[in-house]
Amino acid sequence: MRVIVAEDSTLLREGLVRLLAEEGHRVVAAVGDAEALLAAVAADPPDVVVADIRMPPTHTDEGVRAAVRIRAEHPRVGVLVLSQHVERGYAAQLLAAGAERVGYLLKDRVAEVDEFLDALERVGGGGTVIDPEVVRRLVGRAEPADPSARLTPREREVLEALAEGLTNTAIAARLHLSLSAVEKYLGTLFDKLDLPRTGGYSRRVLAVLRHLGA
Repeated sequence: MRVIVAEDSTLLREGLVRLLAEEGHRVVAAVGDAEALLAAVAADPPDVVVADIRMPPTHTDEGVRAAVRIRAEHPRVGVLVLSQHVERGYAAQLLAAGAERVGYLLKDRVAEVDEFLDALERVGGGGTVIDPEVVRRLVGRAEPADPSARLTPREREVLEALAEGLTNTAIAARLHLSLSAVEKYLGTLFDKLDLPRTGGYSRRVLAVLRHLGA
């Protein structure tokens, strides 16, 4: 795949470039700030952007704002963002535009090369990847008054897998369930979360956003 890397740490940026090149991907640009990222994407849209959430000049949300803009202006470009910590609001912003071609990983995951590369491939292929640790922390923060507090432990496991971007078939394999059982659990948790059967909206995305506090 053709990839653009945006990371202000020179060491990590060069490490990502080398890793991707060794795996046969073509890094068409490697930049250190959000402005340069947007310019590079506009000049030559890649298959996937790998971007840090916090970049110069303020090191707050430049990266995620650039990622959201890229998703809006270049919907065929996959966006995989990296974060040092779980950022509840940022994850919600990324998913608000839909659950295709988007990923959110903690930076520690980059050291687990196979998982990182798998995430990159899934995002480039049109899928969704949410770091399991992000999902666990966010799902675990549900307040008693929140509709998600109604979920059973098994329904929470299904939702965690859903939030990671797994298909129904993959969820069934992970949890050792039949496909029909997964579909039943999803239907039940959608109802418990008070998600409407409304045309034009994905209940799968709405379920994840509900847990992200969006």
